[in-house]
Amino acid sequence: MSLSTKLQKEIARALTALTPGVPYSDAESVKTHAASRHLRSFPAGISVWLSLIAHIRHEHTDYDQLLAEGYDQESARHFCLEAINTKLTEWRATRFLDADEEA
Repeated sequence: MSLSTKLQKEIARALTALTPGVPYSDAESVKTHAASRHLRSFPAGISVWLSLIAHIRHEHTDYDQLLAEGYDQESARHFCLEAINTKLTEWRATRFLDADEEA
């Protein structure tokens, strides 16, 4: 088994364990991002978590719109926290984003 195949399997298992209800199209985007070069040095669980939060933030919240309106990253992230956790709840997540957590 090649390293990339092993990594892909680890990422898929981590995503399924974290969010068993994630839709296929969202899961594929998260898995692709989690396997990207800049996240490969992290364990699969961490790269999946970071990728999942980034995906939800950009695809399922008003984050990008808030940035375009002039909000700084920290403020935009604050205003999107509830929407991120709502999406995580929909996807039956086993972990949620804490207001004090950086992701």
